[in-house]
Amino acid sequence: TGGHTTEILRLLSCLSDSYSPRHYVLADSDKMSEAKIRTFEQKRAETFSKSQFSLDRIPRSREVRQSWISSVLTTLYSILYSLPLTYKRKPDLILCNGPGTCVPVCLSAFLLGLLQIKRTIIVYVESICRVETLSLSGKILYYISDYFIVQWPDLKKKYPKSVYLGRIV
Repeated sequence: TGGHTTEILRLLSCLSDSYSPRHYVLADSDKMSEAKIRTFEQKRAETFSKSQFSLDRIPRSREVRQSWISSVLTTLYSILYSLPLTYKRKPDLILCNGPGTCVPVCLSAFLLGLLQIKRTIIVYVESICRVETLSLSGKILYYISDYFIVQWPDLKKKYPKSVYLGRIV
């Protein structure tokens, strides 16, 4: 809550208005990120008058300090909740950066691609704070993302599929 949102909004601030509409997916218990997104989008609308966005909420896949065993069940529930949302939105691109909420959405989009319903490009940007090891989300999405971006050279060495662009947030 908050840190990942700040990072993703920094990335989005560099994108043109052709990346519109934007659909944000938040954990249902995340209140702080919604306010940050609304503020960001208000400022963006001053530059891009036709800018469009929406907010969708899904159940949080894993709470902080939640046991690994119970998080499997809550993540499965979140994936089942994400499937109709991903089917409805049919995104061309998913840009995500590490909160657990992105895993069910990406897995849902990946499944729609396997079923040949809708092919979505998945771009995962590992958080700037991950210097030597990947986050749990990164460890999962490394295998299904189309582009896996890291911000530290040591991670590029450990994960050859990754793309090192330097510090981008």
